[in-house]
Amino acid sequence: MAELTETSLPGVGVRAEFMSDEGQRVGVVRLKSGDRELFACTSADPDTVAFNLRLTEDESHALADALGGSSIVESLDEMSQRIEGLAIDWLTVDSASPLAGKTITDAHVRTRTGASIVAVLRQGTPHPAPGPEFEMAVADVLVAVGTPEGISTFREILKSG
Repeated sequence: MAELTETSLPGVGVRAEFMSDEGQRVGVVRLKSGDRELFACTSADPDTVAFNLRLTEDESHALADALGGSSIVESLDEMSQRIEGLAIDWLTVDSASPLAGKTITDAHVRTRTGASIVAVLRQGTPHPAPGPEFEMAVADVLVAVGTPEGISTFREILKSG
């Protein structure tokens, strides 16, 4: 397996790269803007760029899916389902949800369901381990962990309160 190295680029983002079996340096620069720049260098000179392609965040996600990224998520989901009694689900806060605009504390999700909100995805930005003061908003994707029953109850509370 190729060894991936990451380098911080202050003010720019992070560069991740590896050497291919053909001796080409291949990588991506994750820009602070959310865009990505893919590059590959020639095998004759690892500092000579053979191609460079800038992708938007949406295009990057599409490419990751094409390269099998979604299968990694599916594998993780299958693995977590093998842990007896554990369920993980991604629940979206829609505009009719009574939880929109409430904090995690105000919603009493853990108390009412036994499920925990372990992360929130808001407009493509992850918020891991949100605190009790975190306010849920319309279109947020809540990553919940708990028992299958707890997740089911959470889903109902998300819809009807």
